[in-house]
Amino acid sequence: MSAVESVDKLIEQFNLAQGELVKGNAEPANELFSHTEDVTLANPYGPPVRGWDEVAAVGQRAASQFRDGEIVGYDTIEKYVTDELAYIVRLERTRAKVGGSEDITPITLRVTMIFRPEEDGEWKIVHRHADPITTPQPAESVIQE
Repeated sequence: MSAVESVDKLIEQFNLAQGELVKGNAEPANELFSHTEDVTLANPYGPPVRGWDEVAAVGQRAASQFRDGEIVGYDTIEKYVTDELAYIVRLERTRAKVGGSEDITPITLRVTMIFRPEEDGEWKIVHRHADPITTPQPAESVIQE
């Protein structure tokens, strides 16, 4: 299987796993991450973390914030694949009950994921960054008080 085919397969698996994540189940998504010490995750709920144990814990905490979710769709901005590294930049659109809310709410995240083949040749996620910034923001929005 070519690198492009392998990465496309991983992205398809992640899309299915994310359908479980917005229902509160992090396990399918966590299995797609590298289980190494250089894996990283930066999600909207806290600071970036490094290392498999931290990534798995943060993924579990994030999933625990969602219930009754569903995938709405994905808008790919760019995807690039080489034999050694690949990335995707996209918008992820879901709907779910978030936190203590009983209302199903639309969620759109700006996402960058980086992938690489592991020693056994299987491609894994080695970095994921997701945040809710999907529209132009004023310059002052970066000021922290």
